[in-house]
Amino acid sequence: MGMKDTLLSGIQDRSAVIGVVGLGYVGLPLAMEFAKAGFTVIGYDISERTCERLMAGVSHIQDVPSAEVAAQVTAGRFVATVEEARLKECDAISIAVPTPLSKTRDPDMSFVQAATEAIARNCRPGMLIVLESTTYPGTTREVMQPRLEAQGLKVGRDVFLAFSPERVDPGNAKWHTKNTPKVVGGVTPDCIEVACALYGSCIDTIVPVSSAEAAELVKLLENTFRAVNIGLVNEMAIVCDKLGVNVWEVIDAAATKPFGYMKFTPGPGIGGHCIPLDPHYLAWKMRMLNYKTRFIDLASEINSEMPEYVVRKVARALNHDRKSVNGSRILILGIAYKKDIDDMRESPAFDVMRLLEERGAIVDYHDPHVPHFREHGHERAGVALTAEVLAAADTVVIVTDHTGVDYQFVVDHATVVVDTRNATKQTEPSKARIVPLSKLTDGIPEGELAHL
Repeated sequence: MGMKDTLLSGIQDRSAVIGVVGLGYVGLPLAMEFAKAGFTVIGYDISERTCERLMAGVSHIQDVPSAEVAAQVTAGRFVATVEEARLKECDAISIAVPTPLSKTRDPDMSFVQAATEAIARNCRPGMLIVLESTTYPGTTREVMQPRLEAQGLKVGRDVFLAFSPERVDPGNAKWHTKNTPKVVGGVTPDCIEVACALYGSCIDTIVPVSSAEAAELVKLLENTFRAVNIGLVNEMAIVCDKLGVNVWEVIDAAATKPFGYMKFTPGPGIGGHCIPLDPHYLAWKMRMLNYKTRFIDLASEINSEMPEYVVRKVARALNHDRKSVNGSRILILGIAYKKDIDDMRESPAFDVMRLLEERGAIVDYHDPHVPHFREHGHERAGVALTAEVLAAADTVVIVTDHTGVDYQFVVDHATVVVDTRNATKQTEPSKARIVPLSKLTDGIPEGELAHL
């Protein structure tokens, strides 16, 4: 029996041992799916604290209940370890490590390279390695394949190498790892076959593509599409502001068209690990090929300017009350990058807070999902959302519209609310002056529209 058939047999009868490198937002949910499918899973992470907590049955990922982790640890199907040598026990390894950008907006491949080195040191014939970390087209073939073959192992014959982009959407109650279609592309046809078999054992729908490069580009297209469209509606919010039109009304009305339109909403900027970063991998690769990605660059420019736009909104709101930003007390509501999660990666809230503090504001925050966080080596804690805290703020800025926040309570006790998310749309009139992302129309009041 050849290497491929042996691996396929191990996947089919669940005797194959699965490794997951990186136990964060992508790796831990994936490890749990493999374990629930009946595999023995070895999770490798460089954080001792993360591994210790997981082995104690405590999850650090909001979408993965601690009870689920504890059940798999107790059953012996999942182990979290910092011991690199345990990768030798694995028949298949998925890599789910960060791929940040450098200060110059170039891909930082250090985590992928470190994971590849660790696997290369422990690789053996018959192993499947799949990269899930979002990266530029060509990474799997250009970075990983040479390092593995330097060990004397021929990709496609001795070992199998593929790329399968993660599609994690933290906080999404409907779509999660198991039921989100999984794109798989390999360096050779045999690589594609065994990678599809592996993921098909625990994920509902597999979408094979012809190459690793195609799979790498799929993820970049998905998030570039989102970044460009968010950039478009962010610019539309500015346009509506200058025209005195309610951007939310315009978007909701446009969304009634049953074809040719997809609803996106504006906000204070974009956050998360994917949308703010992924398009830059593609832009960087194209620069290497002497091509300028104009849509990507323009969308990035618009989206990155939104925190400054919000701060200008705050300054104008304070000016209306004859106050300056310098010395004013500002309360930020929500610092996670989107509603109902605790993920703060690339959150525009941090830019808004920084810009306000640079202008001399006294900034507090409240986030029910992020009670505290570390900033420049120091612990920063949120404040309770009380009537006294709201009343003491010169301006309240809604940056993230968590559903657990009582916005009626907010507008009943605050003086001024800058609402970047349309979170106050359903609130009853109150003493607070609400400043929307774009100006409200001076036309027919909404209450009277229903009678027309």
